[in-house]
Amino acid sequence: MPTRKRVLAAMSGGVDSSVAAAVLLRDYDVAGATMKLFSNEDIQLDRGKTCCSLDDVQDARYAANRLGIEHYVFGFGGRFRECVIDRFCNAYINGLTPNPCIDCNRFIKFDALLNRAEELGFDYVATGHYARIRYDENTARWQLLKGLDVSKDQSYVLYGITQEQLSKTLFPVGELTKAQTRETARSLGLLNAEKPDSQDICFVPDGDYAGFIERYTGRSFPKGNFVDVNGNILGEHGGLIRYTVGQRKGLGASFGKPMYVLSKDAASNTVVLGSNEELFSDTVYADEVNWVSIPCPDSPVRVEAKIRYNHPAQPATLYPLSENSIKVVFDSPQRAPTPGQALVCYSDTLLLCGGAGKLPVPIRGAAFF
Repeated sequence: MPTRKRVLAAMSGGVDSSVAAAVLLRDYDVAGATMKLFSNEDIQLDRGKTCCSLDDVQDARYAANRLGIEHYVFGFGGRFRECVIDRFCNAYINGLTPNPCIDCNRFIKFDALLNRAEELGFDYVATGHYARIRYDENTARWQLLKGLDVSKDQSYVLYGITQEQLSKTLFPVGELTKAQTRETARSLGLLNAEKPDSQDICFVPDGDYAGFIERYTGRSFPKGNFVDVNGNILGEHGGLIRYTVGQRKGLGASFGKPMYVLSKDAASNTVVLGSNEELFSDTVYADEVNWVSIPCPDSPVRVEAKIRYNHPAQPATLYPLSENSIKVVFDSPQRAPTPGQALVCYSDTLLLCGGAGKLPVPIRGAAFF
């Protein structure tokens, strides 16, 4: 009998990753691995709303024991601080609105963890992401697809994965619905079968990004001016990190009519306000583009594109500007494209590419990611 392949399954303590490990046991030799990224006390953690905490390590260890598999705990705290938390803070300070889950996948799960798995002699890593992988014989390319349960699809935050990483990765719950995942967990007697899904950024459990950044960096951020699109001063803001594009509530000032954040300029420490109508744009640019399921095309491509995680994909035309930069023109204007968020393009369920730029302020009429 041929030797079975070995898989290191990332186990966060949640139901999805626990079931992923269980599904793999049918065909692979499996061990579980939990990444210790911080302690609960470090960030005053509410364990019910996040992942990768000390309590989650214990939940993962219990699940591994229940499944009868070996369980590792890897301390990636230093790399997590450098590649996820520091980048998150720097992005906000520079006027962007980042998605740290993308960096966690890029630098931790499919870099640090995959490297550790290879060092230990494993053939694959696996996670509990709702996404799917297939190999296209015609193009000799690995492809990334949305999860079968589109309502739980997590492919958006995986757009940075490389061909080599895809070839060594498994997404066992990508073919399941969330209901099927929970039912499988119940049948296995896993205590986390009813555990709530993570809702917030794991290291900012209370959702107060500005407060976290001030505590983490030890810095205070000066007040500045609210201005309109013509540069006229409208009032005083409470610090650039307290605002994001599209925001209306919590501006800390009254203007006699609804006003929304249109953009932020870190260089001048100003926040540009305007009407809701001024938030809409049909053209979005992105750089640092990763071509996942197809190579960079040499002509425009019809796509469905997402400008943020919870944004329904919308019909658009993608124009390649270079190997790593694109312009996407939507069929209809989209509300509040936000610098720092990822622009991800699909063809039906197939993820074609994604990217995010570095320019902190959008040019009026077109958003630059």
